[in-house]
Amino acid sequence: MYFRKLVGKHIYLSPVCVEDVEKYTKWMNDFEATDYIGQSTNIYTIEKERKFLENCSEKEDVTLGIVKLDNDKLIGNCGLHGINTVARNATLGIFIGEKEERSKGYGVEVIKLLLDYGFNYLNLHEINLDVYSFNERAIRCYEKVGFKEYGRRRECVYVNGKYYDVISMDILKSEFKENYIKNKNI
Repeated sequence: MYFRKLVGKHIYLSPVCVEDVEKYTKWMNDFEATDYIGQSTNIYTIEKERKFLENCSEKEDVTLGIVKLDNDKLIGNCGLHGINTVARNATLGIFIGEKEERSKGYGVEVIKLLLDYGFNYLNLHEINLDVYSFNERAIRCYEKVGFKEYGRRRECVYVNGKYYDVISMDILKSEFKENYIKNKNI
């Protein structure tokens, strides 16, 4: 069961549902998905993934499922992690698990929803992320919504037999001017 916490044009973000544990376990054991998020060396069991999903609601982090508006199909998850209320910053994460739903613009929409929520509801000042240098699709997506590169760690991650750079990007509240959440009252 999903709840429309943050609603966009084509998707909405809902608290994660533990009943989706099999779907998440499938995604987390798929190299095509996990190579991009640094999880390919891990083996995920249903029990391990269930524990993760159960703990999502207990953390200070914001972890949400990505659900299509037209058919209520779960396609991935996203969140704001390591929220620091003093420095007013957090780290953004996004994961589209369903292969056929990638490269359809959902990532841009998800990120805009998270940025609007983070800046205008959580009162964050800066939202950052790390992305692997080979993930050109994600880099284009982040740049499209306004993230800027602020650093790079050279050849510090090993994926599928090769070393890659990790690019650090961020966006400030003053750089995000959109009002993207569709189900706001004021």
